[in-house]
Amino acid sequence: TISSGAHFFVNDQEIKLKNGDISPTMSLARFLRSNLGLTGTKIMCNQAGCGACIVTAYVPDLTVKGGHKVLSVNSCVTPVLSCDGWHIRTVEGLGSQKNGMHPIQARLSGFHGTQCGFCSPGMIMQMNSFLEQNPKASMKEIEHALDGNICRCTGYRPIHDAFKSFAADASEAITKTLTD
Repeated sequence: TISSGAHFFVNDQEIKLKNGDISPTMSLARFLRSNLGLTGTKIMCNQAGCGACIVTAYVPDLTVKGGHKVLSVNSCVTPVLSCDGWHIRTVEGLGSQKNGMHPIQARLSGFHGTQCGFCSPGMIMQMNSFLEQNPKASMKEIEHALDGNICRCTGYRPIHDAFKSFAADASEAITKTLTD
């Protein structure tokens, strides 16, 4: 079937695209960065191998009337015209210093889980997608949820500690690491 365009939302902003508005090969990541100025979504490998481009997508679930699935999406390999009917959340739509940080963002910062920060938006969005699907996840499940995200400079310990602090079985030592 040839698409006539796409109608979707990004951070609650309605987007309507018709065929010819953009190249049919344009990725969601390129669209977010170039057309919407949402540069928090990074592009590194351009092959869905590093996780820097991850966004959270709420995709219609045809098996449940009015339902949706929460997906972690590698936006660098997702054609923007395939997002018809989706609601997409980027790291900018999750929170900011100006509008208030999301708990996942605040926790990563508080645990000093960033160095250069290039991987941080993808890590945050991967964890957002995962926790929305698995609010009672274990520490082990959280660690494995990050298997597709690469950090090139901090090592993973502070990142894993930050995110494991959301786990249902998080140790008191981790949950009390942040007093604020």
